[in-house]
Amino acid sequence: MKGKMKGLIVEKDGSLAIREVSIPEYNDCQALVKTLSCGVCNGTDAKLIHRKFKNFGPELYPLMLGHEAVGEVVEIGSAVKTFKVGDRVLLPFAGPLDGYECGWGSFSEYGVVCDPASWDASKYGETPECAFGQTVLSPDVDPVKGAMIITLREVLSSIKRFGMTANKSVVVFGCGPVGLTFIKFLSLLGISPIVALDIVPQKLEDAKANGADYAFMSNDADVREKIKHIIASGADFVLDAVGISAIINTAMPLIKDQGKICCYGISPNLSYEIDWTDAPYNWQLQFQQFPSKVEEGEAHNQIMNWLRAGVINLDDYISDIIDFKDILTAFERLERRDIAKKCIIRY
Repeated sequence: MKGKMKGLIVEKDGSLAIREVSIPEYNDCQALVKTLSCGVCNGTDAKLIHRKFKNFGPELYPLMLGHEAVGEVVEIGSAVKTFKVGDRVLLPFAGPLDGYECGWGSFSEYGVVCDPASWDASKYGETPECAFGQTVLSPDVDPVKGAMIITLREVLSSIKRFGMTANKSVVVFGCGPVGLTFIKFLSLLGISPIVALDIVPQKLEDAKANGADYAFMSNDADVREKIKHIIASGADFVLDAVGISAIINTAMPLIKDQGKICCYGISPNLSYEIDWTDAPYNWQLQFQQFPSKVEEGEAHNQIMNWLRAGVINLDDYISDIIDFKDILTAFERLERRDIAKKCIIRY
C-alpha cells in the first residue's frame, strides 16, 4: 500500500505534533496492519517526550512515538504463514520514516509485524526479537481494550524474570497502572504477604482491591516499623514500580538477608549513589528495563487464560479511551497527571 498516514512525532524540543509520513513498506516475511488502538505508557512515552530515555540521545529526535498498539492485518507478504488478512495483532511498529527516527512508532495509522515462522535469515538477517511478541489477538477480545494486554504481558514476564514465586513476601512501591498490575498478578501467583506503598490514599484502596494484603502511605514516618511488624525478617523482594532511583536506598532496610531490590522500567537518571548502610550483609539489586519480547510472547497464554476465567478484567486497568484526533489533549492530561490508570488511543 502506497500513500501517507498520520503519526505522532516528538520534536527535538520535546513538543508533540501530528505529522504525515509514508505508510511503511514491508517485505515478504512481514504484514502491514492498520492501527486500531495504542496504549499510552506513563513510563516509556513520557520519558521519550522529556528526552530521559536511556540511549535516546538528541541526535535521534524528532522521532515517532508509541509501542503498545493493536492493528488489523490488511496486506501480507508472499511468504507469510502466521498472519492472514483480518487478523488482529499485538505490537505493530513503524519507523524510521521520512527522516523521523523510530521510538517504535505505534501512534501511527499503520505499522508492520514480522512473521518468525517464515523469516528468511539469508535475506534479512536474524529474526527481529519483536516478532516473537507480535501475537495474533483472539477475536473475542475487544481490540481497543486489548492494547492493555501488552502491559499485562510485560508485567507477568518481569515477575518471572525477577524470580518472584509463591509464598515469597513483596513490598511494592507505587500503585499506578503498572504497580496495580504487579500486585494483582503477584496475588494470583500465590505470593504473600504483599505490602503496597503509595502517597495517594485512593491508590492504596485500589491496591487492596487488587490483592495487596497491606497498604500504607510511603511517606508515613513509621512505615518501616509497620512493615517490620508484618515481615519480621525483612521482605524477600522490594519492587520499584515507579522508576525512581531513590527507592533503591529507601528499600535497603526493608529487605531480608539475600533479599532482592527489583527496579522495573527506565529511570530518568542513569546514575545514583547507593547507600547500603541499612541493608543486610547479603542482598541483590536487579533492573528490568527492557522486557524480552520472547518472554512476553510466552506469557500471552497465561494472560488469556486469566481473562477467560474472569480472574482479571481489562476494564479494571483502563480509565480513559480517547480518539486519535484528540491524542495531543491526551498527552496534555498525562502531563498533568489527570489520567488515573491506563489511557488507550482509539483509531
